[in-house]
Amino acid sequence: MNPRRKKRFIMTSGILGGVAIATALVLYALSQNIDLFYTPTEIIEGKGSEQVHPEVGQRIRIGGLVVPGSVRREGSGLTVSFNLIDSGPAEVIVDFEGILPDLFREGQGIVAQGVLIEPNRLLASEVLARHDEEYMPPALAEALKGIEHVPPSQWSDDDYRNNKDDDNESGGGYDR
Repeated sequence: MNPRRKKRFIMTSGILGGVAIATALVLYALSQNIDLFYTPTEIIEGKGSEQVHPEVGQRIRIGGLVVPGSVRREGSGLTVSFNLIDSGPAEVIVDFEGILPDLFREGQGIVAQGVLIEPNRLLASEVLARHDEEYMPPALAEALKGIEHVPPSQWSDDDYRNNKDDDNESGGGYDR
């Protein structure tokens, strides 16, 4: 190998090695910030076909419904403990110290982020409450006063069929 090729090979190898090391360091740093999402059943029974359980001490996010009657406030402080369930039989206990969101209540869906301290207990650093799909901004609600609003949860197929027939009779429908 002539000296010029040898010099190019060493320089190219050095650049590729540096890029590989930088990529490895970035991936290692990012792996510590990944929060995996679990449901209570996935925490207890395992996730996926391989039944992978989260490890104690791992940072995770858990989503589910707050079990009615399970919210316990400890002392006069901000420490709260409650149980979460999903469609399965498993329950996970969530401990949280802080101010809960205004939308938090029993039977409400929440997402909690924290560290698993026991196989079925999470020490949450953040609790987020989900809102329902029927939310309407106050300005829009004021503008629509007097107009009958039917929430999506109360829609029925009969209403659609009745309106569809009316459109055909009055000529308001599309040509078919």
